[in-house]
Amino acid sequence: MQTRLIAIALLSALCLAEPAAAEEGKPAPDEVAFQWNVRIALRDGVNLSATRYRPQGLKSATPCIFAMTPYMAQRNHERAMYFASHGYTYYAVDVRGRGNSEGEFTPLLQEARDGHDVAEWLAKQTECNGKVAMSGGSYLGYSQWAAAKELPPHLATIIPVASVGPGIDFPILNNIPYTYNMQWLTFVSGNASQDRIFFDGAFWAAQYRRWYLAHAPYKELDGYIGNPSPTFQTWIGHPHQDAYWDSYRPTPEQYAKMTLPILSITGHYDDDQPGAMNYYKEHMRYAGDRAKAAHYLIIGPWDHAGTGNPQAEMGGLKFAPASVLDMGALHTAWYDWTLKQGKRPEFLKDKVAFYMVGEEAWRYAPSLPAVTASTQTWYLDSQDGRANDVFEAGRLRSTPSASATPDRYVYDPLDTSALQYEDRPEVFSPTYAFILDQRGTQLSSGKQLVYHTPALERDTDIAGFFKLSAYIAIDQPDTDFAAKIYEVKSDGSTVFLTQEFKRARYRANLREPVPVVPGAVERYDFDRFNFTARRLSQGSRLRLVIAPLNSMTMQKNYNSGGVVAEESGKDARKVAVTLYHDTQRPSALYVPIAAKSSVADKGAGTERGPQSR
Repeated sequence: MQTRLIAIALLSALCLAEPAAAEEGKPAPDEVAFQWNVRIALRDGVNLSATRYRPQGLKSATPCIFAMTPYMAQRNHERAMYFASHGYTYYAVDVRGRGNSEGEFTPLLQEARDGHDVAEWLAKQTECNGKVAMSGGSYLGYSQWAAAKELPPHLATIIPVASVGPGIDFPILNNIPYTYNMQWLTFVSGNASQDRIFFDGAFWAAQYRRWYLAHAPYKELDGYIGNPSPTFQTWIGHPHQDAYWDSYRPTPEQYAKMTLPILSITGHYDDDQPGAMNYYKEHMRYAGDRAKAAHYLIIGPWDHAGTGNPQAEMGGLKFAPASVLDMGALHTAWYDWTLKQGKRPEFLKDKVAFYMVGEEAWRYAPSLPAVTASTQTWYLDSQDGRANDVFEAGRLRSTPSASATPDRYVYDPLDTSALQYEDRPEVFSPTYAFILDQRGTQLSSGKQLVYHTPALERDTDIAGFFKLSAYIAIDQPDTDFAAKIYEVKSDGSTVFLTQEFKRARYRANLREPVPVVPGAVERYDFDRFNFTARRLSQGSRLRLVIAPLNSMTMQKNYNSGGVVAEESGKDARKVAVTLYHDTQRPSALYVPIAAKSSVADKGAGTERGPQSR
């Protein structure tokens, strides 16, 4: 089961720090002046601890860059050295209550006001010329958006990378919580780093397995882990989108007031792509024209860690050298453009850059919707309701089905057979082995629905967001679905492309649970798939899998319609899921067909840097 892209590739998520620089770009130690434990006073009297790096022999003030991290400032050492050797003063700041900073750490909730105060404190320092920027990925990317929404006057630009979206992709995804939440909360418990505990994947797999096999309530997970957590229990108290989760992210009014240039970065397999995309889309929706024109988006063929340190291989997929951007150089070029009125970074030839896997080239578009040229519709169909196996699958056809026989599977939440796939080192690890491994689908034979297109007659470029509209009836008040899409190549090998999870009670929207009327046929719109871009080879097929969400990496829904966090095995109900595909109920998969690149590769841009205010 590809859950949190297997528990956020389990170990890299939320702790991505800074973009890596090329080895040849490492600065000489004598180029940088270092100061440990610089105290930054906040408006409420709490002092944060920062490690300062600045160009040696600094004769005039520079723009200042800072990152706010719960993972100890020293993790940013290499990136700090890089920026300081390229003419910027850099502060690695321990967030409140972590590392050497004072105060109490409340995950995600404090970075807005504190980030504002840090930006304004830095602007007054003699080494800073009044222009302040932020840097970092994952939690550190979230910190940038949190600070930016407070509109600090001297914050001139941000580069949010793989940004966590509270309530969007962590600690819940489509209102379904992860078990990984307790692993991360343990990592950031207390002031010191718990990294040796956090990075022991086998240890955490054992803890989750014990909870999963006991069919214990999700609310007891922190007790099973041995780290009772008030934060975990608070999160449980907000199971769907509400004012609590809204408070973490910018409001429409705050987006409208943002005028600073922004460079957003995410990846096809970035576990926090939903958060990064949500920030981007909301900013594009509410910001003024000038601010929109100064917001660029890069979507590479990367996982979560790869957004900061791109590699030419991931989970067995191999990419051309063009995919491996020098992030240190790119970030520096962005800061030079926005803070020093240099040239626009050569790479940014249009507002959106996305990597087309298979073509092995970057394409550009003036906007995110413009990435997709058209939509191809494939209608679900089967022969006599047989669609439960990879080798006896239903069909995706170009014309609506006339079949009156629906497809069906039965799911028992007490079924723990998912462990035969999940409970293996190569799956429960940050290797992304599942991208090319289709055994999870094969082992679920009979307990899912599978559909294939015909073999493609020509190479087909897809880019954007898939959508699935399926007419479904269930005989219980609730259940969870996973919809997954693969390319099946002519040799039978597969490539995982994208997925979406859906809890039935939130089929209408994520803000209001509505119990299902058992037996009622309703249209379920799966419209939150992750972005993907790939050249599908001639002879390949698309595979759609619709299955129950049953994994030790996610909260278990026992289908009773009650408070899911409080349910246990004693509440379990088998659910029969029936999918209809006839002339009145045309279930269909909508495939995004890629647009051609908006610009040719003509080299460096020459625009002067945008003014932030």
